[in-house]
Amino acid sequence: MANGTIAFDTLSTSGQISGTAKFLDTDYIASGSAKAWVLGTNAAVLTNSFNIASGTDQGTGFYDYAFTNNFSNANYSAAGVCAEGAANFMISAVRSTSVSTQKILTHAGSAADVKNNSNICGDLA
Repeated sequence: MANGTIAFDTLSTSGQISGTAKFLDTDYIASGSAKAWVLGTNAAVLTNSFNIASGTDQGTGFYDYAFTNNFSNANYSAAGVCAEGAANFMISAVRSTSVSTQKILTHAGSAADVKNNSNICGDLA
């Protein structure tokens, strides 16, 4: 079977769920959805992910996650959380960005090794 291309500008449903058809501009899908996400352990081992090739533990609270498909530039947005037991931890910042890797720091007053996850939105290369 030959592979081909399907081109369209809008997706629509038949409305079988709510009884009303829904429409969505495909630009919203391309621009408004996460292009990568990761759920990593306290040692950057991937528990589950999308568009993440690997994780590296760079020291206490510092994690690098390499993208499978690079971003077009380093101007992407990343949001994440982390948790370990009943303690409160947070991802304080994306340490630096590159087209191929997300670098994060987790802490609870000081750097701490904890389970972490993030969603990354931006344009893929």
